[in-house]
Amino acid sequence: MAVFVALGAFLMTLFGGWTAQRVTDRRHLVLGLAGGLMLGVVGLDLLPEAMHAAGQEVFGVPQALLLFVGGFLVAHLVERLLAVRQASHGADPKESEALDGHDGHAHAHERVPQVGLTAAAAMVGHSLMDGIALGAAFQIGGGMGAAVALAVVAHDFADGFNTYTLTSLYGNDRRKAVMMLVADAVAPVVGAASTLLFTLPEELLGSYLGFFGGALLYLAAAEILPEAHHEHPARSTVLCTVVGVAFIWLVVGIAG
Repeated sequence: MAVFVALGAFLMTLFGGWTAQRVTDRRHLVLGLAGGLMLGVVGLDLLPEAMHAAGQEVFGVPQALLLFVGGFLVAHLVERLLAVRQASHGADPKESEALDGHDGHAHAHERVPQVGLTAAAAMVGHSLMDGIALGAAFQIGGGMGAAVALAVVAHDFADGFNTYTLTSLYGNDRRKAVMMLVADAVAPVVGAASTLLFTLPEELLGSYLGFFGGALLYLAAAEILPEAHHEHPARSTVLCTVVGVAFIWLVVGIAG
């Protein structure tokens, strides 16, 4: 049953990526929505689950929160290191000049496509864990499995949307974006099937969710949303962000 539901997640992921691709002429709205979806997934889904599964304190701080902060810092360091590495291999003079001005933020993203691929790979890992969580839930019981299935299938639309957006935002071509999207769509099916072979410890799952949540929050708050408002600081962009958060809240509420 879990694998069958994962096939629904596969289709929803592809649909999310297709949606992101079709609205390229409204890029600021796409990014605004993606930022809201990512913020909602982190604050309303990933972090609460991580706290529940790995809430043991380490020197007065819950383990999940420590890993959450660690994920944020790792994402920041990876982006900075990749940016420095790219610059050391030579950059377009016009782009270098732009980095000193107001338009540098967008150009910096275009010059570091590895960041987009790394972020998309993290999304694929998250989708794999979604599939594992789905299989584990059905092992517990049909009611738990149905609740998790609803959450996974619904928010895999957001995963597909974000995977395609993240990959293309950092200057990767359409072929790579589609490749990462397909990988993200296949991941929950593989994860669900793998639960026939082993059971993932709850604490390890919670630790992963905390770390991934921190990395995802960095991308949303420090990269996606600033880029969304760079050329189009419109109220419609803010509205898309709020809609993204509200959608995840609705999914979490229904699943709960």
